[in-house]
Amino acid sequence: MQNENKRIARNTLLLYIRMIAMVIISLYTSRIVLKVLGEEDFGIYNVVGGIISFLGFLTSSLAGAASRFITYALGKEDNNNLKKTFNNIILIHLLFAGLILIVGETIGLWFIKTQLNIPPEREYAAMWVYQMSVFTAMGGLICAPFNSVIIAHEKMSTFAYLSLSDAILKLVSVFILLNINYDKLIFYSIYIFIIQVFDFALYIIYCKYNFEETKRIILTKIDKNLFKEIFFFAGWTMSGSLAYFGFTQGLNILLNIFFNPIINAARGIAVQVQNIVNTFNNNFLMAINPQITKKYAAGDYLRVKELIINSSRFSLYLMLLICIPLFLEVNLILNWWLGEYPQHTDSFLRLILITSILSCLANPIITTVHATGRMKKFQLIESSILLTIVPIAYFCLKLDTSIPEIVFFIHICIEIIAQCARLKIVLPMINMTIKEYTSAVMKKIIIVILLAPILPIIIYYNTEQNFLSFISICITSTISILFCIYTLGLDQHERNTIKEVINKKIYHRQKNKS
Repeated sequence: MQNENKRIARNTLLLYIRMIAMVIISLYTSRIVLKVLGEEDFGIYNVVGGIISFLGFLTSSLAGAASRFITYALGKEDNNNLKKTFNNIILIHLLFAGLILIVGETIGLWFIKTQLNIPPEREYAAMWVYQMSVFTAMGGLICAPFNSVIIAHEKMSTFAYLSLSDAILKLVSVFILLNINYDKLIFYSIYIFIIQVFDFALYIIYCKYNFEETKRIILTKIDKNLFKEIFFFAGWTMSGSLAYFGFTQGLNILLNIFFNPIINAARGIAVQVQNIVNTFNNNFLMAINPQITKKYAAGDYLRVKELIINSSRFSLYLMLLICIPLFLEVNLILNWWLGEYPQHTDSFLRLILITSILSCLANPIITTVHATGRMKKFQLIESSILLTIVPIAYFCLKLDTSIPEIVFFIHICIEIIAQCARLKIVLPMINMTIKEYTSAVMKKIIIVILLAPILPIIIYYNTEQNFLSFISICITSTISILFCIYTLGLDQHERNTIKEVINKKIYHRQKNKS
């Protein structure tokens, strides 16, 4: 177990180094892209590209299935089954890439032309964005199995380098955008597609040279039973992904229908920041999720419970370190980052950050149910709950179109209900009670969430907003959160472990000096 914890810590560190570089690149890139494209074109890119990312629920659901079955086969240490699994996964991804093309060029195309609120003079550019988004989604889908293999083998340094190359290529697009006379929105959509092709080539080459199961793909020799198992697992996962993309892009479309593309631009900026913030949590979970699946495959349920408890608490604590100062200083940060930004961006971002904090508790539970393979009941109930977000939001906007923030309030409330349902379904699968989970996770995090922000909030409302107040808020937030985590958010064994690590560091440093 100690070696596993060290491996998780090492992988997490590598992913965080990658993440810091990507955050810096992403912040600069998105600032320039918004400035060069303008608020209207940026909003069009988000809402039109979002239509095909709605079809991209196939990518996320199939990627989840690929990751689960590859990791499970590794946990069973069955190389023959691992090869068969990868062959079946590739075939399934190719079939669904074809489905994206068919749906995208029929229903999706009809929706773009007839339902969206796009200025007539930008319809031609919007169609280019849409077509490039279709092909980008197809490329991402076909690339997903190779990505899953790298993560399942826990080659996090490789994953970090490949992801970083993608970010650097997007940075290059900024400098090209600044120096071309061609329609910038059309060029940007084509360039993003070219990056997807390049990423695909890199992932395939690396996997072919390093993982035995990817070296020889024979699509004609398919295990029918395994194909059905993966297909039905992906199908149930797909219902969950459909619900997620349904309410995220559904809300985006509602904002476009009831308001205008500038409101979509505000949401697009908020979502970009959310995605950057979520990388902190995702990197931590990316290092720990394969262990949950492998331990479940090995029948080590006690370790699975320990991983769920630790990943739930520590991912949320990490998110608080980022979200509290960002929540308080959102206007100052947006001014530094973008200068001018669309109305409602600050309020959208604050509400979206709350959903990011809630997702920290959902992700380990979802990983666990994927590990068990018992998806039907879970996905039916979770998807049914999440899909109520859009009709409720539509009804509320029909009553009052003056408050676009209402859609995010609805999302938060429904997400809390969905998490309660997840716990009730999944915890019995690993012989864990609600009482155990509440005691080990909820009691500790609620105390930290309630107490940690008090001091930063007091300072925020009693100081003028400038660079010094920002630094003060960041330092105070960090100290307050870490103090609350150490005193109230950890158990005695965890505190003792931290003391031992610190004492060893001090001892070795003093020994080296002497």
